[in-house]
This record gives sequence, structure tokens and C-alpha cells, in this order.
Amino acid sequence: MLKGFKEFILRGNVVDLAVGVVVGASFNSVVQALVKDLMTPLIAAVIQQPDFSAMVFTVNGSKFLYGEFINAIVSFLIVAVSVYFFVVLPLNKLTTKFRRPGPNEPKTRKCPECLSEIPAEAKRCAFCTAPVGR
Repeated sequence: MLKGFKEFILRGNVVDLAVGVVVGASFNSVVQALVKDLMTPLIAAVIQQPDFSAMVFTVNGSKFLYGEFINAIVSFLIVAVSVYFFVVLPLNKLTTKFRRPGPNEPKTRKCPECLSEIPAEAKRCAFCTAPVGR
């Protein structure tokens, strides 16, 4: 019984998942600090209201804290924008920069200007000298 448990725990994907959870929790604190310490004061400087939690309305004695809801939406959007621009975009650029072409990827492509065959990694066409993007 313990042998099976030991094999389960030491299996690669379980350890990878545990490491991912720990790193994710640490990364969450970094993102929350970015939002709380940098982005929220920036927004507060622009719109001159850092906190919407005081916004409420009452119907038949029931308080509706729509300001808290606005705070949650703004916080979510700030986190999403921060993660996209500070994590996803740089990592995508880094992976495309160091990506090696796979065996199924073509070695050549057509120049968009003169339609001649050029190497896939070329930045400029050898025939018409037009710059070509990747």
C-alpha cells in the first residue's frame, strides 16, 4: 500500500503540479502587489477616486454594495491587463524568438511582394529586396 503511494507521489506530473501550485501562489502575491502598489494609485491619480466601496443604494432596508462590485471588476481588469502585458506578451515574444522550426514546418515561403520562394527565416527578399515580416 505505501509502495503504491510512494510511486504516485514521486511520479513526475504530481511533483510538477505541486511546484506549479507553489510558484503560482508566489506569483499571485507579486501580481497583487503590482496591482495594489502601482496600478491602483495610478488609476486613483487619473480619476481621483481610488475606492468605490462607499457607493451603495438601499431598497426596503437592504443595502446593495454596488461599489464593492465595481472594485472587484476594476481589480480583475487591472490584474488581467498586468498579467497580459507583463507576463504573457514578453513570454510569447521570447518563445517565438528562440523557437526552432519543427520538422513539418516549411523551409521556404513566398515573398509577399514578388511571390518568389525565399528562406522561411529571411527578413528581406533576395530577388526584389522587399522587407518581409515573420
